[in-house]
Amino acid sequence: MSVVGFDVGFLSCYVAVARAGGIETAANEYSDRSTPACVSFGPRNRSIGAAAKSQMVTNCKNTVQGFKRFHGRAFSDPFVQNLKSSLVYDLSQMPSGTTGIKVMYMEEEKVFSIEQITAMLLTKLKETAESALKKPVADCVISVPCFYTDAERRSVIDAAQIAGLNCLRLMNETTAVALAYGIYKQDLPTPEEKPRTVVFVDIGHSGYQVSVCAFNKGKLKILATAFDPEMGGKDFDERLVKHFCEEFAVKYKLDVKSKPRALVRLYQECEKLKKLMSANSSDLPLNIECFMNDIDVSGKLNRAQFEEMCADVLARVEPPLRSLLEQAHLKKDDIHAVEIVGGSSRMPAIKERINKFFGKEPSTTLNADEAVARGCALQCAILSPAFKVREFSTTDVVPFPISLKWNSAAEDGVRYKHVTDLSLHIKPRQNGIYCLNTTSAEEGKQEKKSDQPPQAKKAKVKTKVLELPIENNPQWQLANDMLNLFVESEGKMIVQDKLEKERNDAKNYVEEYVYEMRDKLHGIFEKFVNDNVLSLKLEDTEVWLYEDGEDQPKQVYIDKLVDLKSLGQPIQDRYTEFEERPKAFDELGRQLQQYMKIVEAYKTKEEQYDHLEEAEVQKVDRMVNDVMIWMNSKMNQQSKQSLAVEPVVKTTEIQAKTRVSRSLFIIQQHGTDQSTVLSLSTKRMRFTPNPPHTMLPRHCRHTTRPRGAKRRPPFL
Repeated sequence: MSVVGFDVGFLSCYVAVARAGGIETAANEYSDRSTPACVSFGPRNRSIGAAAKSQMVTNCKNTVQGFKRFHGRAFSDPFVQNLKSSLVYDLSQMPSGTTGIKVMYMEEEKVFSIEQITAMLLTKLKETAESALKKPVADCVISVPCFYTDAERRSVIDAAQIAGLNCLRLMNETTAVALAYGIYKQDLPTPEEKPRTVVFVDIGHSGYQVSVCAFNKGKLKILATAFDPEMGGKDFDERLVKHFCEEFAVKYKLDVKSKPRALVRLYQECEKLKKLMSANSSDLPLNIECFMNDIDVSGKLNRAQFEEMCADVLARVEPPLRSLLEQAHLKKDDIHAVEIVGGSSRMPAIKERINKFFGKEPSTTLNADEAVARGCALQCAILSPAFKVREFSTTDVVPFPISLKWNSAAEDGVRYKHVTDLSLHIKPRQNGIYCLNTTSAEEGKQEKKSDQPPQAKKAKVKTKVLELPIENNPQWQLANDMLNLFVESEGKMIVQDKLEKERNDAKNYVEEYVYEMRDKLHGIFEKFVNDNVLSLKLEDTEVWLYEDGEDQPKQVYIDKLVDLKSLGQPIQDRYTEFEERPKAFDELGRQLQQYMKIVEAYKTKEEQYDHLEEAEVQKVDRMVNDVMIWMNSKMNQQSKQSLAVEPVVKTTEIQAKTRVSRSLFIIQQHGTDQSTVLSLSTKRMRFTPNPPHTMLPRHCRHTTRPRGAKRRPPFL
């Protein structure tokens, strides 16, 4: 069972996984812990994450970002219609009435549902998790804003199913932060004591949400939540974009909004400027080269000016905080701490307003970007039987009320008007969505008793209890047949992405080989080349890659690389031989000299070799001389040979001679006196150390040997 938490944000996503050592944030293929929430569509494949973000300018009409806010919304929703004009890509209506995104994919116009687009992003995040855990991933916990409605939550669950994920729970982002904060605390009050109350403020790119949580040892309870779903970092970006659009219109006579690419570039630069102003209060420049019509533009702004133009946006920080305390019936003095997370929480102006409201400096105990993902992973670990996690219960709240409506044939005045009039079973699920169960059927008669005196008794009232059939018909949730169709479609796109990646890799291998070999032919391989055939072939291949070879099947690139290597490998081999051959000769020469010393020591009657047979020593002597003559001959021939042709002798031959020689000599130091014991044979030389009972000082071994016995090593 996998233990993974996904934080699917408006601009960025984070993946947290559980290992034996705890929770950690996984890095993607670019070694980045943050993955852009971006999907780009091309003529052959999709790009997701960082690869998609790099196409936001060059392929802006087919690169989508910020689709998180369209979950569970009808295309006719005024919220969707108001956003259409500010988007670079096109929105379209799905057959079900929900919002879809129109793009060009595989050279065809396609309309993808929001669930499909989110599923594509989740597929990428799933790959990141699988790469980190080195195993398949299915079970997970996914975060959603606390202000998400039932329809929005169901839409996210559908997206997870399309991506092949089993979402154990949808977790409110502020609740995930609270769990990540509280589960490691060792000093929380006991269950009998007054709970510790902490406020969590999460200001992301497109949403502002706050919650107040009561902590006791082993549990947390969300007391209340408040939010402004349309306030976030994007509002500050838009003010900057508007400011510079107006400035460039006057200064350079440019209509920035008429050019989608220019507008995307301006948004990117304004976001960077906003981050710089959080750390600097001085004037900061904004420069964009070749912005529009080959015109370079520039401007400048400081933090004070920026905060002045965003005064009305900053004024929206306080109302949710005030609403939070009112709902929870708390005073400011009841708050123990205020924790802030989210990218936009780094803005000094926002921190100042939170500080002013609570009279407390906001804390940054948690990682502002990764806290949500880590909290989701912790929740997944709690739900998983595979991990032993400290007992910690979470009690959340649902911010939206539940209303029931039905048609009644009864006359006006007697129909039910309140939910409490009915005994319905409303079952909340872990994901924050609800379903109604049909009531059990019973039929009977009851007497309605009265406390009135006997003379004032009214007629008996008969009550009939009947089964009330309930039909769950959630708005905008995908039908099973449509869900299955989307799952199948996602599988096909994954296969297509894989095939295209393999094709591009094959093409890149050819391109890399061309550049690498061309450099080496004029560098380290120069002395080993005997003609210009390969050089001309590389030039032709480079031209081909940017013309006819720009878009070829995978096998064509594979064949092209094989053809090039058939010419390049011999040159590579000659260079390798040149580098390795001297080392092999040196090793063989050292070995031969060692054996020559042993033979010489035998001839001078050194005692440690007097057990050797003279015939064996002579054979070794001849072998050493023969190998020495062979080595000197080959070295002499090779020194006269051109480096651009095949060598006279190869390293493998020299190493083979070394192995044959070594097989005749296995020499090892042993014993207390470190003496060397040898046994020579025409087939092989074997050394066997003295057994434990013979490993004695030299004088002991000499005295215990039977008189007249020839000294030989044991067990030979």
